[in-house]
Amino acid sequence: MGVVRGVILDESVLLTESDVDQTASTLRPGAESLTRILFLSKIHRGIAYGSGLLDDKVFSPKLSRYNWLIVVLNVGGESSCHDPNILQIESLEELPLTICRINKKLIGNNAVTVGYTMKPSRVEDFAKRGAFPLCPTQQGLMFVPLMSNLSLSSQLKDVDIVLHKATDEILSIEDNKPTFTQNMRALQKYLDQHPDICVIDPLSYVYPLLDRLEIQQVLLGLVELNTEGKCLIRGAHFSNVDNFDEFDFATGLSEARLSLPCIVKPKVACGVSDAHKMAIVFRLDDFKNLSVPLPAVIQEYVDHSSTLYKFYVLGDKIFYAVKKSIPNADILMKSSSGDELKPLLFDSLKSMPTADSITSNESIDLKLVTDAVDWLRRRLHLTIFGFDVVIQEGTHDHVIVDVNYLPSFKEVPDDIAIPALWEAIRNNFDCRVSK
Repeated sequence: MGVVRGVILDESVLLTESDVDQTASTLRPGAESLTRILFLSKIHRGIAYGSGLLDDKVFSPKLSRYNWLIVVLNVGGESSCHDPNILQIESLEELPLTICRINKKLIGNNAVTVGYTMKPSRVEDFAKRGAFPLCPTQQGLMFVPLMSNLSLSSQLKDVDIVLHKATDEILSIEDNKPTFTQNMRALQKYLDQHPDICVIDPLSYVYPLLDRLEIQQVLLGLVELNTEGKCLIRGAHFSNVDNFDEFDFATGLSEARLSLPCIVKPKVACGVSDAHKMAIVFRLDDFKNLSVPLPAVIQEYVDHSSTLYKFYVLGDKIFYAVKKSIPNADILMKSSSGDELKPLLFDSLKSMPTADSITSNESIDLKLVTDAVDWLRRRLHLTIFGFDVVIQEGTHDHVIVDVNYLPSFKEVPDDIAIPALWEAIRNNFDCRVSK
């Protein structure tokens, strides 16, 4: 028998008696999500009504030979079904991990189970691109969601790799310390107690990317890569502020090599709703009472011909895409209402002001950026991350303005990005096992 290619779900698995009308049936909680996982894993699905299929001693062995599972719900562990070709589960949520367990037994040691946890919308985005299949990839990876309503320890004993987007699980950040959901705290506790499990990536490696000030301080180290007489790769010049009313902006900006306009960003980089509320400030007086969450980072506004280079690092693979970006400062000033030059407030996830077209005549130095990727890998110890680069007009400086963990890499074609993701995960696991 090969890996599971199809599943016949007995009606008991999907349907339950309606609370309103006892003569009618309704979908069980989680049934829609389960069928969606099967669909996106390209596992064929069927539904059996009545008891005829379960009583057929000829049909079920035939289905088994064609790598189909027949699944019934067996709540409480009591069942009149004794056919060895029929899989009995006690809850819907058991099925994905059970399929992975069966496949792993059939394939052998090359099969690796990846348990993933992230917000539903992100799971859906990755899954519909084919990134999280239950059936083994060419690299032997099988992906299974970690279910919040099942025992975490019972799931993780069958998981070889944990893939997470911890920033989806942040409730709040105070004094630079994130407070995670109960599920994430339980996962971290388990991982601390079981260091043999491979994690993509350990939370301690992700923490620096939660703090824009810490990111900027990390990027200062890029000076190691620069050679006299050649264009630079660097982070943006920056300063930090805890209180807009008490900060001496004239002195502080000068000491940080900053000039107006500047872009002001919350110190918290992600995970909370206010993390993306930003402002472009044109005058010193406008820092007072600025409605950007504090503490904040004041960052150099780089004129870059409305052109942004988004880089994605998946293991040892590097991809990039060119996107429209915010216009140069002079264009922003001309488009400002009246002569007041009020701060331009925006949410970078929703309403970021972008130019109508890309106007850059600057060419990206891929060798320079590749050197920076190698440096960032060594410094951050991350398997999957992304960063944004702009090229400063005139100086041709390559300026990294943002770094993030586990980006969506939507701009990279799926047939290229998804295998690269699988390869990055597998290589990380193999390197860990070989140590």
